[in-house]
Amino acid sequence: MTKSALLNIDVQRSFEHKDFWQQNDLPAFSEALTRLIDGCQTRNVPVVDVFHVNAEGVFSLASGLVTPMTFLSHTPQKTVHKNVHNALLESGLDAWLREEGITHLIIAGMRTEQCCETTTRVASDIGYNVTFVTEATMTFPMTHASGEVFSTDSIKRHTELVLADRFATITGVDGALAELDRAV
Repeated sequence: MTKSALLNIDVQRSFEHKDFWQQNDLPAFSEALTRLIDGCQTRNVPVVDVFHVNAEGVFSLASGLVTPMTFLSHTPQKTVHKNVHNALLESGLDAWLREEGITHLIIAGMRTEQCCETTTRVASDIGYNVTFVTEATMTFPMTHASGEVFSTDSIKRHTELVLADRFATITGVDGALAELDRAV
């Protein structure tokens, strides 16, 4: 039987203090992530909070901003800090997951194309089955060197394109929870 865990990646107040911060997608993201967390906890799937930490700035522990965004009210089964884009290799998380017998990871959080996507790729490469819940990820518009602006929707579609059938199953919250129900 597959044992699963939800990785809630970088949903921290640090982002609210970056110059690119936008709240446009926050209501839908917070609703989707809350439903996913609640659904996982109802199914006894551990939730792991992952926080990005830098030596200085708003992502430093000294900033006081490496804390959950205010809409989050869950109690994680595990909390880890990372200082690279993937949540697994330098945080001690991979060892903990293996000790717990977890073989399936559900990925959600911030930023879709950076830490969420990178964690997905690494997780797949080191042997986990991965479900990527795009609906429960958030990112921000980005400007290419040419000046072209990529919307959050186009960034998310690109992430789905490069992950699907190679690194992860792509789904929404309802699909991820239904997958957990089928695994029981």
